[in-house]
Amino acid sequence: MDMKKRITLELRNRSPAEIAELVVDNSRSADGEVEGLTDAFAELEFLSMVNVGLSSLAKLPSLPKLHKLELSDNNLSGSLETLSEKCPNLTYLNLSGNKIKELSNVEALQNLKSLQSLDLFNCEITSLEDYRESVFELLPQVTYLDGFDQDDNEAPDSEAEDDDEDGEDGARPTGDFDEEDDEDEDEDGSEGGESLKRNSSSSSSVASSKDEDDDEDDYAEEEEEEDKAGVQGEKRKRDVDDEGEDDDDDDDDDD
Repeated sequence: MDMKKRITLELRNRSPAEIAELVVDNSRSADGEVEGLTDAFAELEFLSMVNVGLSSLAKLPSLPKLHKLELSDNNLSGSLETLSEKCPNLTYLNLSGNKIKELSNVEALQNLKSLQSLDLFNCEITSLEDYRESVFELLPQVTYLDGFDQDDNEAPDSEAEDDDEDGEDGARPTGDFDEEDDEDEDEDGSEGGESLKRNSSSSSSVASSKDEDDDEDDYAEEEEEEDKAGVQGEKRKRDVDDEGEDDDDDDDDDD
């Protein structure tokens, strides 16, 4: 899809003056020039033209409120002076994956006084000796080059900061995180089940042992009672026999 048609679709029946963000990545520009953008996009703050085949910025309209410009993966090698003329308030510029080879190519960015972050990743200029030191010296207003400052501290993620402000980043993530939690719960449940099973088995063994001990005690008591009953029977028998003998003796005396 050509860039002009893509911009028309992105408008969605809105006027250009209502647009603050515009993304036309992977569309096609004729002759490597910017197409479809006019000065009517005066409220534009973010513009992304990634991989659209740009080789020149000469036809870029005046965008006084533009702060962030994505131009990665194009064929730009120069004409960057247009940026300071048409987009004087840029704070972020991504030129990674272009054909920028020399420091002289980025010298024109000196007039972008508000520029804080510049990305030249995957450009030939990055292979120059003392590349980072030279760029920071040439563009003292730049704080972050290719995502890091002069002390190799990583630039903050502006999108993450926006998420934090909206409260979205603080929300509990879903998807794989929940699945891991479920797996942990399953493992815990499984371990709990095994533990419960072992405890139940142990309790059953103890109960069985206790029942056996009780049976043995009952049996011993029964034997003891039987022994006592036998002894008492024997005693009663002897007593009866003794009484019978006494009666016999009495009869003899009467005679």
